[in-house]
Amino acid sequence: MVFNCTGAQTKDNKFLCRVCLKSFPLQRLLNRHVKCHTDIKRYLCTFCGKGFNDTFDLKRHTRTHTGVRPYKCEHCDKAFTQRCSLESHARKVHNVQFNYKHKERRDKLYVCEECGHSTRQSEEHFVHMKDQHPHVPTSDECSNIPRHEAANVDFPKVNLMTIF
Repeated sequence: MVFNCTGAQTKDNKFLCRVCLKSFPLQRLLNRHVKCHTDIKRYLCTFCGKGFNDTFDLKRHTRTHTGVRPYKCEHCDKAFTQRCSLESHARKVHNVQFNYKHKERRDKLYVCEECGHSTRQSEEHFVHMKDQHPHVPTSDECSNIPRHEAANVDFPKVNLMTIF
């Protein structure tokens, strides 16, 4: 077993968390997971205040408040908050088979988190945001600003390397 700052790599190339011993197939997934063991959450839900270490998790959580379900099934009237949930539904309920190659990217869906409008065109999304929601900063304007900085909340900075 080979140890690193976040955990250990096993002989079968799994990455183990030092704290809970959960295993991951990729180091980057372990790195993301390790953040859940700290009390400091960088991104806060504006609806309920729950904190997250990852913008993806915050976005997924926020959709529970807003009801935004941009991933719509083309075979029935169900809609989902995440693409993976739609794909799972399509496989289980409609017996749809997806033939994605390893690490093949799907078309990006640009989703308005304010109203649920979605498009595959970044330009159309940008125009929608400027026309329909001018008070909301675009991702270009705030993509590098963590939620807590945008909200002027002063959280202490912690180096995860020193925790473990």
